[in-house]
Amino acid sequence: MKLITFVHLGKTMVGAITDRYIYPLPYSSMNELILSGSNIEKLVAMAGNPIAIQESKILAPIPHPRQDIICLGINFLEHAVESARYKKEAFGGDRPYAVYFSKRVNECLPDKGVLPDYKDIVDSLDYECELAVVIGKDAKNVTKEKAFDYVFGYTIMNDISARNLQTIHKQWYFGKSLDGFAPMGPCIVTEDEFSRPPILTVKSFVNGELRQNSTTDLLIFDIPHVIAELSQGMTLKAGTIIAMGTPAGVGMGFRPPKFLKKGDVVECVIENIGTLTTYIN
Repeated sequence: MKLITFVHLGKTMVGAITDRYIYPLPYSSMNELILSGSNIEKLVAMAGNPIAIQESKILAPIPHPRQDIICLGINFLEHAVESARYKKEAFGGDRPYAVYFSKRVNECLPDKGVLPDYKDIVDSLDYECELAVVIGKDAKNVTKEKAFDYVFGYTIMNDISARNLQTIHKQWYFGKSLDGFAPMGPCIVTEDEFSRPPILTVKSFVNGELRQNSTTDLLIFDIPHVIAELSQGMTLKAGTIIAMGTPAGVGMGFRPPKFLKKGDVVECVIENIGTLTTYIN
């Protein structure tokens, strides 16, 4: 099932979406739907009368996350290589532990959203296409074998990054947390639609040029590892979003770098989920 948040006749709603219609569900937000614990059969039974897609405005599936988004850094080997090269650091090829950081989000930018202009403080704007995992119920001390039982579904996130802010502050939080730096969508696809683990192509395009092209089976630390490891020390609350890292091909990885500029169009494409488009102002 593909789930969205949308506005219809001035009211924000959630619903299931098909190629032509949205079927509203009786929840005020996606977070409320997730917290309800409703299974697919119940959601199908509760679906209301169809609304034409063109009569609605689609928002990010979770416009306001309950907590900061948990992100994995350098979780594809080739991205680790290009990241080290950009920072003029040596990379020995060994990644024994996952790198975690958080991304503060005021409001997630929807599909076809316009990124705010930060030309006064950002001179190296970058994109990162990532598979995002949405946790469906509180997870504490979860084993790898049971990890997927805690996954509600998957969506796409573009981990927009200000490389100059990352560099001067020597950490990632500020440079990845400016307003608008979390485009997400276009929908959440429920976990039952995928194999375990989901093996999906991950691609990004800038102005139609293919930049990133990889698959989720090349993750250094996979979804069960991440859920099991994090839940040993913290409770992953229902609605938690985990961005699994980006493959090689980001702007800073090119020689010279190909950072984003005004007028660019970024498309993040993940197999069986869709396309997340962001316009650069």
